[in-house]
Amino acid sequence: MKLFKWMTSSLRAKLLSMFIILTAVPLLVVGLISYQKSYSAVSNHSKASAQLAAEQLARSIDTLFEDAEKLLELGNNPQVLQFLYSQSETYEEAKSILQTFQLYRDTNKFDNVLNISMVNFYGKGISERKGVFQLDRNPLRNPHFQYLTQYPDVVLRLPYSETTASDRLDGFDYSNKNALSIIAAVTQRITHEVIGFIIVDLDDSLIERTLSEASIGKTGFFYIMDGYGSTIFQPPASRANPEAMNQIAAAQPLRAESDSFVLKAPSKQFVVYGASKQTGWTIIGVAPLKEIVAEAYGIRQLIILSVLLSAVFALTLYFFLTNRITRPIQILMNKMRKAASGYLDAKVKPNGDDEIADLGNSFNIMLDNIKNLMEKSRLEQERVQMAELRTLQAQINPHFLYNALDSILWMAEDENKESVIKLVKALSRFFRLSLNKGRDWVSIKTELEHAENYLVIQQMRYRDILQYRVDVDPSLQVYPIMKMSLQPLVENAIYHGIKNKRGLGMIRIGGYSENDSIVLAVEDNGIGIPPEKLASLREELEKPADARILADDDREGGFGLANVHHRIRLYFGYPFGIELDSEYKIGSKISIRIPKK
Repeated sequence: MKLFKWMTSSLRAKLLSMFIILTAVPLLVVGLISYQKSYSAVSNHSKASAQLAAEQLARSIDTLFEDAEKLLELGNNPQVLQFLYSQSETYEEAKSILQTFQLYRDTNKFDNVLNISMVNFYGKGISERKGVFQLDRNPLRNPHFQYLTQYPDVVLRLPYSETTASDRLDGFDYSNKNALSIIAAVTQRITHEVIGFIIVDLDDSLIERTLSEASIGKTGFFYIMDGYGSTIFQPPASRANPEAMNQIAAAQPLRAESDSFVLKAPSKQFVVYGASKQTGWTIIGVAPLKEIVAEAYGIRQLIILSVLLSAVFALTLYFFLTNRITRPIQILMNKMRKAASGYLDAKVKPNGDDEIADLGNSFNIMLDNIKNLMEKSRLEQERVQMAELRTLQAQINPHFLYNALDSILWMAEDENKESVIKLVKALSRFFRLSLNKGRDWVSIKTELEHAENYLVIQQMRYRDILQYRVDVDPSLQVYPIMKMSLQPLVENAIYHGIKNKRGLGMIRIGGYSENDSIVLAVEDNGIGIPPEKLASLREELEKPADARILADDDREGGFGLANVHHRIRLYFGYPFGIELDSEYKIGSKISIRIPKK
């Protein structure tokens, strides 16, 4: 109880308690997790490297046999088939076959092939080393030939110990060389009847050299077992571990293509193996387990040392920091209390460049931002009221009304009754929709009608130079829009585009949906906007609303593009508003982007 009271009595005591909890516990947890993860990762990596080495050795053996077995294609050579099928041959036929052997050697660079031999059922044979020869006994006494007679599609791959000199085709003795033999049956093309055998002898020094150069751990070794568990390629005597090899031979068959396990007695040995697909042999690697995971043990010691040093450093740092933290925090706390009571000039005078000083600066910035936001909120309310006032002012343009009434007058004097009726109806609907019973929001359909009435009136005035078309999907016309949004765009297209161009002008009002937005566009084929003027207009649109209240395009009582843009931006924010696109002497396109709300 006293300990808990002391821990909560002061900030310094709390900091000490927090330092102990927040450093000791995380360091222990991180240390344990790091040790487990790193030990597992490094150990698995080392084992995977050993596994990869075994599999690489297996692939090397497979490659050796795959290359050499290309010589078995000689069994399909017509001259070879004729030689094995007949009882006699000419010198030229034998020479041609030997030349074919040499051609295969020169083409494929069979450096590891010691000899190529063929023999038929009658003992007649030919080889690179002896030429044409005759066996003094029946070839079918050889058990391997007997097996191939029954299974002609099988290829035998045998070490030299299984094909002794007395059983060989040509009787050649490789007693001074280690050899491997590849034996296959030669069949007649049509009947597929076995008519002879082909044997390719390989120098296995490449395999022994590869095994001796392969490494696993510091003192480990690789060796090869055949499918019956017999060792056919021994490791170097200086590195071999006969006891481990005997345990592996006596263990369960190595059924998987590649795997690894640990022999526990007498000392832990890591065993990894991979299978040769061509021969069925198993390449086995053996090394002391401590060598495989040696890096993991080193990481464990490093992590333990790091945790201890971090704990000592954290405690030392605590005593240094508490004195520098406590007093500035108390000052900042008092200032915050004053600010909370409403006194926004309660600023801090930070000393230094540490986090506490930065916190004091941030507190001062926060107070300034609060005051600025309050002032901005007040100004925005004023701007909303000003925008509403300008909307009412823009509803009736005296100049526009004068021109419309003047057009009615001369049409009446000309006794153009139908035109007068059409113009008066359009003018009446225009002002009725402008007033809209004082409401600020209308449907897109209503806004389109308002713009179309305006175009009807202007078309009566500019009969020879103005045509228009409204093309907006009816499904979009149900969405709301701020009133008096399209008419200023149309007015801009007429006065700044169509009137400044000779010939017939065309205004098109279109619209489409884009994601969660609706885009309404007013296009004209007028004079367009020069590039420098277009850039200036775009820059003007991005100015604050209060800087645009008395812009040039608003002074004659019109609503103005900037007014429309800032009303939309005020309600919906970025990226909504007006977008300008124009090509000088070709035309302009002014778009309004609003959300689907």
